Amino acid sequence: MYPASIRIYEVGPRDGLQNERPVAIRDKVQLLNALANAGLCHIEAGSFVSAKWVPQMADSAAVFGQITRRAGVSYSALTPNLAGFEAALAAGVDEVAIFTAASERFCQRNINCSISESLARFVPIVDKAKHYGIPVRGYVSCVLGCPYEGEVAPQQVAAVAEELQQLGVYEISLGDTIGVGTPQKARNMLDTVANKVPIAQLALHFHDTYGQALANILACLDSGISTLDASVAGLGGCPYAQGASGNLATEDLVYMLHGLGIHTGVDLPKLARAGAQISRVLKRHNGSKVGQVLTAELAPPAQEYS
Repeated sequence: MYPASIRIYEVGPRDGLQNERPVAIRDKVQLLNALANAGLCHIEAGSFVSAKWVPQMADSAAVFGQITRRAGVSYSALTPNLAGFEAALAAGVDEVAIFTAASERFCQRNINCSISESLARFVPIVDKAKHYGIPVRGYVSCVLGCPYEGEVAPQQVAAVAEELQQLGVYEISLGDTIGVGTPQKARNMLDTVANKVPIAQLALHFHDTYGQALANILACLDSGISTLDASVAGLGGCPYAQGASGNLATEDLVYMLHGLGIHTGVDLPKLARAGAQISRVLKRHNGSKVGQVLTAELAPPAQEYS
């Protein structure tokens, strides 16, 4: 039985834009305001990481300072270390996120430490967040496959998720970082993790590299899952995945959920316009099929894609 409603966690302004060409502050602010006006209540707005490694997120503090905060909307930021958390706190974030992986080699290549070392780094962040009453979300990458190790055992994903839960995060987002998952594998992974962590504390974050993201979500919808991550216009994608076409587009996810009678609180036409606008700014193809249909008149000329 499908849930009556789903909370959509919009990651385009962070997970999406960090893998795109640099965008001006005004365009980021316009996107964030448009997403909030479309009814999205949880938006990952930026990342407080090293500007050397992720230059696209170097202006996150300025972005947080210029957005028009909408009542009922939680604006979050990725904070990989205590310095990042303190910067996020100063910027007035509503919640923060920490990230690790289910693959040792990916963790080493991505953040230069082991999984256990990454978890140890999070302890002071979680402790300080509790002190200030800031919720902490956790991400686990490579839950269905790793570009360096291949398949990842569901039991390994469950073990990492359980450790994050014990640290005190309120929710754990399970990411198919390179988008290799298929429906049966996705459901098996989720069921395995749910044996260790309550389903109410889990979210799904599927990339669409092989066009399987919606199918994977559909296979998991009757599990009790209530939060799904997505990126407007399919922004972003994993730089480690050859041919990666990006994150699951929020517009496509909302269209499917509404078709199933599942409430999201999202105004799809407004969302589609937000996706079309940021695609124009980036001079990129709109990664949402639904967005392309709903905003065909706003699409940039074909030569802009060359």
